[in-house]
Amino acid sequence: MDIAALIAWVITALGGFYMLGTWLSRGGAKGGSSRLPVPVVFGHFALAAAGLVVWIVYLIADKDVLAWTAFGLLVPVALLGFAMLARWIPVYRARSAAPAVAGEQSGPAERYFPVPVVAGHGLFAVITVVLVLLTALGIGGS
Repeated sequence: MDIAALIAWVITALGGFYMLGTWLSRGGAKGGSSRLPVPVVFGHFALAAAGLVVWIVYLIADKDVLAWTAFGLLVPVALLGFAMLARWIPVYRARSAAPAVAGEQSGPAERYFPVPVVAGHGLFAVITVVLVLLTALGIGGS
């Protein structure tokens, strides 16, 4: 189960990197019209990356405290993720109501997030949290 959590975490990270790259390339970090606050985006990224590093160290060292530390880092990551999702949904709805004109760079940077990437990132994030928690609880043993 611990390896399954690692795989889910890496897949989640790939989706997150894609969205972060899209957000940055569309000017999200410059503030502008983005509804996603820069500290929230980078806090989510930093905590998730730190948690992944702790999880990899847990896989090597097999110390329960590291599994619980990784889970503890995932809690604020998930909360920040839900906050960003709540702020992205109105942007998505507005995009659906008035699609962008070809070549036009208007609206928040997050309007360019593909829905399948957002959904996949969220789904694999939930799977990751559940697998990390189950591993920390000793369920599914290794």
